[in-house]
This record gives sequence, C-alpha cells and structure tokens, in this order.
Amino acid sequence: MIALSLAEIAEVVGGQTHDIPDPSVQVTGSVVRDSREVEPGSLFVAFVGEHVDGHDFAEAVVEAGAVALLASRPVGVPAIVVDDVQSALGALARHVVRRLGATLVALTGSAGKTSTKDLIAQVLARKAPTVFTPGSLNNEIGLPLTALSATAETRFLVLEMGARGIGHIRYLADLTPPKIGLVLNVGTAHIGEFGGREQIAQAKGELVEALPSVEDGGVAVLNADDPLVRAMASRTKAKVILFGESGEADVRAENVRLTDSGQPAFSLHTPSGCSEVTMRLYGEHHVSNALAAAAVAHELGMSADEIATALSEAGSLSRWRMEVTERPDGVTIVNDAYNANPESMRAALRALAAMGRERRTWAVLGKMAELGDEALAEHDAVGRLAVRLNVGKLVAVGGREASWLQLGAYNEGSWGEESVHVSDAQAAVDLLRSELRPGDVVLVKASRSVGLESVAQALIETGAEGEVAAR
Repeated sequence: MIALSLAEIAEVVGGQTHDIPDPSVQVTGSVVRDSREVEPGSLFVAFVGEHVDGHDFAEAVVEAGAVALLASRPVGVPAIVVDDVQSALGALARHVVRRLGATLVALTGSAGKTSTKDLIAQVLARKAPTVFTPGSLNNEIGLPLTALSATAETRFLVLEMGARGIGHIRYLADLTPPKIGLVLNVGTAHIGEFGGREQIAQAKGELVEALPSVEDGGVAVLNADDPLVRAMASRTKAKVILFGESGEADVRAENVRLTDSGQPAFSLHTPSGCSEVTMRLYGEHHVSNALAAAAVAHELGMSADEIATALSEAGSLSRWRMEVTERPDGVTIVNDAYNANPESMRAALRALAAMGRERRTWAVLGKMAELGDEALAEHDAVGRLAVRLNVGKLVAVGGREASWLQLGAYNEGSWGEESVHVSDAQAAVDLLRSELRPGDVVLVKASRSVGLESVAQALIETGAEGEVAAR
C-alpha cells in the first residue's frame, strides 16, 4: 500500500486510535486479513468469522511486525477501532485508489472472469507495473484488499468483480471506481440466487453504469456475441468497444482453430492492425477471453503485434483452471475443479474432446451448485453433451446431481460401461486407478464445494509413483 500514517487512516475510516503511542507511524507494508501474511509495516484487518476471530491474533501479529490492527474493539495493542471493519476496509481502499496514478480496469461476467483477468494482467504487465486480483478474491473483502496492494509505481490495477445479487457490483465499483469496465457474458451461474438471466444481466450491467463518460475517459468493453451484454451499451455514458467473433466487433477473431493438443489459434484483428495468436491455454472458450483482454490492451495503447505476442505467451496463473499435467505414462490430467457452471462445463467438455481426438477420454464430473429450479435440466444437458462429444467414459461423482448427469448420458445413448455413477471422490479415484491406460485424457470438473481437485491430485501422484517405480 502507499504509505499512510495511522492518524490519516483513522480519519479516513472514521475510527478511534487505541494504544497507539505515535499516530504518525506509517503503514508501509501490506494490508492483510491472514495473520500468516503479516510482514513488517503491515496493517492487520481483524474480521470476526464463523470459526475464527481475528482479534485473537492481536499480540501475535504485532510481534510479527504489524504496526496496528483495524479492529471492532480494543485489543491491548495498537489498533484503529471502528464500528464495522468491512466498511472501514472499503473506505480505506476508496481513499487509496483515488490517490493512485493507476488506470483501474474492472471486469465481470458469469464465466471466465478469473482466466480473463489473468490474461489482461499478463498482457498489461508488458507495458507497465500491474496489480491484479489474486485467484478469484472478487468480493467485498477480496477486492479492497487487492486494491490496497497497489503501490505508487502501479500503473494498471485489474480487478475482478463478482456478484450474488442486484447491487453487489454497484457497491464494488463505488469502492474502486473503474475507468475501463469489461463484461464478458451473461450465463446461468448463480441463477438460483438471481432468479433468471435477465436479473443476472441487470446485475452485471451495473459495472458499465458506474463508468465515467466518454469525455472523462470511460470505456465499456462488451461482448458482441452475447445479446444481453451487447444491449448494455445503452446503459453507459462511456465509449463502447465490442469484442467477439462477430463481423461488427471492433476487436475480433478470424480463422479460429484448435491445434492437435487442443490449444486455440486465431487471427487477431484490432483497429490498429492484425496479428496471429496461438495460445498456451487449452480450449476454444479462451478465444473470447483473449479477445476481451486484447480489447482492453488496445484501448490502453498496445499494438496488435504486442498484444498477440503477450497472449501467445500467457499461461494460467490461478490453480485448478484447465490445469494440464502430463504423467510419465502418457496419461493427461486436466484439473478444472475450481468451480463449475453450465457454460464452463460445456466449454471444458469441448476442450476435452479436442485434446483427445485420437485418444480415450474420461469426464469425471460432479455437482454444479446454485442452479435453483434449473438444476435438473442443466445436469441432464451436460450428461447428454458428453455423449454427443463422444467422450469415452463419464464418471458422475456424488449424490442427486451426479445421478442426473448419468441419467442425461443414459438417455442420450450412453449404456453399458460408457457412464458410471460413483458415491464420492475416493470411489472415482479407485475406479480410474484400475482402468486408466497410457494415452488417456481425464477431465476433472465440479463446483468448488465438491472438492474434486482431490481426484486430480491423486491421479497425478499415482503417475509420479509409477515413474519412481519404473526408475
């Protein structure tokens, strides 16, 4: 964070100083909520959680170098005490962002946010120092903490914004007002909470409503291939830039194809020129993500060649998102188990089909959460798609939702041993260990709560054990 005195922070957040001998002492380190991340000069934010109370770590974090706590009660060590720690954290982030000389880029969407954010960050970092959301810490706590990690040298601040209801993105955009706002898509993720795609579109569009006008440099980057996103152009005063495969898109892809290993390649067209891209990531769905990143980079002054080079060299920065591991025995494990919704599940299955053109493929799938009344139909549809894509074997893991996945596959014509329903992750591991053979490709994907990353990890470790045995 840019250096601020404890007195200034107390004024910004409307707090009272307690046990602070010298209010002129500055916070020169990071602002953190995890006591393990404290470093000399840190400000520790003490949240009261369901199982852990940050105030209990007061003495330990000061001993580790924290200059003070942001707390909701006095704790016997230097602290700024406020009525609401979360609101105070947001106020501090808003103050710091206003003092930064950085361009703030915010993005949202139903699917692909984290992968696109990682691409934008890697492209912009070639131009100037860039800070971006780690992982998917895109809520009312993670977003201000990311903003507070920016320094005086930061030129681009890339923030992912998530929403679980109307007003959430409006609140986040008020904390960290963006100059460039990107909306990727409107899908069915969290549809059970929102009530419908129109309500999701209403929530996502709050980002473009928060942008400054054309005259003040505001830019809305919208997906030309998604009608609900494209319609958001009428909701903003900012300049509108369209990306996609549509001929009307300002930044578009032509000649889209997949390499033999399932990596997308295309011709990138921008208003400043054209260039060829071959990505290191897997799956055709990354083309849209790459175009979104390219549109942002173009608006910030990068040439088509610079953008194409950066996109071609960019990798995955976040765990368990199409994370590909090649075992010594030739088995390929695709760990995409961080989360799942109908759109990302379909994209992952298509990527699996592309990667396994001449190989046997396995889809180890579990529950997609928060689908409400659409849950049965969406799980059934995913099971059917696995069959239509000629996935060699579907392993549905878990309870009711997994049975719906298998039922969809069965009704589409997957009989005999082509699909199987197992009770839990360990059962899936046992099955795969007994039946995998060299050259197979295995996709592992479900909502985060299912924990299927353990399946991928077990299969990777099995391969490592085999390598040791062979040696």
